[in-house]
Amino acid sequence: MSTGTRSAPARTHRGDTLHAGAWWVWALGLAAAASRTTNPLLLALLVGVAGYVVAARRTQAPWAKSYGAFVKLGITVLVIRLVFAVVLGSPVPGSHTLFTLPEVPLPEWARGVRLGGRVTVEGLLFALYDGLKLATLLICVGAANALANPARLLKSVPGALYEAGVAIVVAMTFAPNLIADVQRLRAARRLRGRPDKGLRGLVQVGLPVLEGALERSVALAAAMDARGYGRTADVPVAVRRTTAVLTVGGLLGVCAGTYGLLAAEGAGFGLPVLLAGLAAALGGLWLGGRRSVRSRYRPDVWGARAWLVSGSGVAVAALMILAGSYAGDSLHPGVVPLTAPTLPVWPALAVLLGLLPAFVAPRPPETGALRQKDSA
Repeated sequence: MSTGTRSAPARTHRGDTLHAGAWWVWALGLAAAASRTTNPLLLALLVGVAGYVVAARRTQAPWAKSYGAFVKLGITVLVIRLVFAVVLGSPVPGSHTLFTLPEVPLPEWARGVRLGGRVTVEGLLFALYDGLKLATLLICVGAANALANPARLLKSVPGALYEAGVAIVVAMTFAPNLIADVQRLRAARRLRGRPDKGLRGLVQVGLPVLEGALERSVALAAAMDARGYGRTADVPVAVRRTTAVLTVGGLLGVCAGTYGLLAAEGAGFGLPVLLAGLAAALGGLWLGGRRSVRSRYRPDVWGARAWLVSGSGVAVAALMILAGSYAGDSLHPGVVPLTAPTLPVWPALAVLLGLLPAFVAPRPPETGALRQKDSA
């Protein structure tokens, strides 16, 4: 008989985790800043900031491995944008011709559209800046997807949006698990000396991946049914109608206000409409939460670190919007005539504020420490 005392299982401290919503606010702030500029130097700096924070604070969870897929998606979008500019032409006139493609004659009803023709440096640069901005937006969203735990994010969704939140979380976790399954199966085939590339490898890897996805879907449906998913409480008709009006009207106000803040012409009405829409939407979500009968077990706390992480993203977006009023030329380098982009100092320093989560967010647990804890 062993006389040693058995140690109590280690508990996870609430201060060791960061609210998942803070990561999304930070990433959306970087994305908003990227939407305000076409300067390739600032966009590259935003990508570097997002990549550094992901490398410093992501875990070993399956969804954390999806960042590389978003980077590849952004590169693909950039390449497609350049190919379209070469094949379909660019709306930007240019005088520096790179090469000329054979032009395909089109009928009269396709006036304004061309296939082939002259390809200019100005047109390619315009397409490069435009595609790089879209790629940066995708990479920022990928950073949030790699850092935020989707399951913990679902716990923070208001009761009125619980069903929609479940659908979004399932969609967000499907792609990372799919990527992990493909990598695992390809590694297993390589160890067995079987091909993992080409059409044959794609078919032989794709079928087990689809089978695993179907098994997870059935297991998820059974778990949701066992936990009483879909149960709602009875609320008066007047409350339901008021909830619908406030929620829909508030979300429309948020969309209109966000467009006003992102567009250069709507900076005057954007902020008041956004605040009014947020107030109406929060009121509708609070009323709509009365129909939810679920309880929350140990909900995440929005602490000081969450305020710092989310505040850094909001600060980057706000300072970039403010820089557009006095440094618009440096944020949008011209292509006609050709001018080399320059790195504006103050907007660049504002972007560097996005590095704050790499130092204030909780450090992810190391794999060795987790194994030692499990063995204990």
